[in-house]
Amino acid sequence: MVRILEKIFPIIAALSALAFMATLYLIFFYAPVELTMGIVQKIFYVHVPAAMIMYAGFTIASLASLLYLIKPNRIWDMVAVSGAEVGLLFCLYVLVSGPLWAYKAWGRAWTWDPQLTATFVLFLLYTGYMLLRVFSGSGERVRKIAAVLAIIAFVDIPIIHYAVRQWGGMHPVIEREGGGGLAPDMKMALSAAMLAFLGLFLVLFWLRLRVRLTQRTVDRLYLDVEDAAQVLTEA
Repeated sequence: MVRILEKIFPIIAALSALAFMATLYLIFFYAPVELTMGIVQKIFYVHVPAAMIMYAGFTIASLASLLYLIKPNRIWDMVAVSGAEVGLLFCLYVLVSGPLWAYKAWGRAWTWDPQLTATFVLFLLYTGYMLLRVFSGSGERVRKIAAVLAIIAFVDIPIIHYAVRQWGGMHPVIEREGGGGLAPDMKMALSAAMLAFLGLFLVLFWLRLRVRLTQRTVDRLYLDVEDAAQVLTEA
């Protein structure tokens, strides 16, 4: 599987780059300028895909953590951490791009809207997960505690998704239930952005996972060298 991924990785990276170039063209030259907010509304085309990819990263992290608890295999742990890292990166982007858009739409960057607040809580939960992994070592006990935290943090994702419908707030609905939908030109730009961000997610996720796989190989070689040196010394 790893060898197959290594072979198709350049293709995925090239397709992602092409998708981003096409997306930029669609956003700025094809999709119309929104009448109320003007050019600032175009943040929407990167804000929403980033949120979807944030969900994907954290979903992978939680599922891999669950599999690790069921059957402790270091591969699942590495997949979980890699997913959480990429998910956290996109979560941070959502929390930056959202207020920029909100300042124009609502007149203020932050309103403690239910969906915004739940997203901020998700960011804090997975930041805690990453801090635990970075500063608490890599023992099996730490890995299991982190896996439980990743699974618990995942509960916040459906809360974010349904926050507007359940508790209201100022966050726009648009394409979800109760939203007004998008014009065809806008929908095409958003669809292209979704594909481009998906490609970017796959590229970043594989790069982070490959670093961990390489590190594991190096650690094993280091232990083998140590064992060989000890045998030669005793001889």
